[in-house]
Amino acid sequence: MSIATSEVTNRRDPARTRERLLMAGFEEVYRAGFQGCDLNAILGKAGVTKGALYHHFNSKDALGHAILEDVVARITEQKWLEPLRTSDTPLDTLIAIIEGTFTDDEHAAGGCPLNNLAQEMSRVEEGFRARTAALFTAWIDTVADALTRAQAQGALRPNIDARAQAQFIVAAYEGYMSIAKSLKSGAVLEAGVKQMVAHLNSLRPEDSHG
Repeated sequence: MSIATSEVTNRRDPARTRERLLMAGFEEVYRAGFQGCDLNAILGKAGVTKGALYHHFNSKDALGHAILEDVVARITEQKWLEPLRTSDTPLDTLIAIIEGTFTDDEHAAGGCPLNNLAQEMSRVEEGFRARTAALFTAWIDTVADALTRAQAQGALRPNIDARAQAQFIVAAYEGYMSIAKSLKSGAVLEAGVKQMVAHLNSLRPEDSHG
């Protein structure tokens, strides 16, 4: 199919075109960073023209904002928020999510999409800062709520500050992700996962340790 034919097809399905642009944009930003990403590479991956891009997003920044709101938010929702909100055993679910982190060198070298954009763009453009802050806040809030529910179940010691622990867990996770990315080391990330799991298990009531 030629680009021209593809463009006609895409105009008939604007939602699909937008999703293709978002996914192509996400992949390119994850590979090269937002400031280093190539719009032509995004267009090539999505199979659309520059006109189609600017029909959906009036600037490169607008595309970046949408990547955060639609793609990165969806990843965060699927990996962290939805499982924690719906869990009957939230502490165990939180541990399982952390243990499910890919710790091979390739994934470690890529880093966390949310943290990557927060570190690169928060001081550069306010729209990115506000959107990454909102995602971090939702993440911390959801972990804090999960830990509070775990306390109510007796799975977590009553003297634990659930919100402070939630902030610590998110910060530790992103810290290990950043170091592992810099070192291109899955081993660093694997060690971090083990430390976070050990920390969470240490918050259980004494009689639950056996």
